[in-house]
Amino acid sequence: MPLPSFSPIDSPRLTLRSVAPGDLPDLMEVNGDPQVTQFLPYATWQSLQDAEAWLARMQTLGASGASEQLVLARRTDSKVIGTMLLFKYDEGSSRVELGYALGRAHWGQGLMREAVVAACTHAFASAGIRRIEAEVNPDNRASCGLLGAVGFVLEGRLRKRWVAKGTAYDTQIYGCLAEDWRAGRGPN
Repeated sequence: MPLPSFSPIDSPRLTLRSVAPGDLPDLMEVNGDPQVTQFLPYATWQSLQDAEAWLARMQTLGASGASEQLVLARRTDSKVIGTMLLFKYDEGSSRVELGYALGRAHWGQGLMREAVVAACTHAFASAGIRRIEAEVNPDNRASCGLLGAVGFVLEGRLRKRWVAKGTAYDTQIYGCLAEDWRAGRGPN
């Protein structure tokens, strides 16, 4: 059985919906910024061809039933300002991993927090997900802080877990359980 659909999800300022080819120009602003992609496992986009190659990879992942690539669109004007990937869905364990990116012009406004809370609420209440995990480079203090603030628990550190952009780096593993979310140990 494939990952239950997460699209669309509305929050006060955003709609989380499946990515579409028409989103690529807006996503160039996000993934074409080296500060945004600093902690992402792929290179900063240099051209629309990079964006199209990324979309093809996301469509292939989505077709496997184990992931869904969402975009964060502002409700006021539908401009796409970020992405959220739910991936490595394991039906038997009812778990999924979470990754995200937000355009630099939108940092510090609580928008990614809003998106993560909306996605987790949907996952636990409607999609039958039991556990959500996120791996974060410990140097990405903003992401580590966000996950902690919305109720994810730091469960450990894996040394030199991944190599990206020619550098091996540690990751911190965060987890959030449906039972904790429902018990009110979610967003602070």
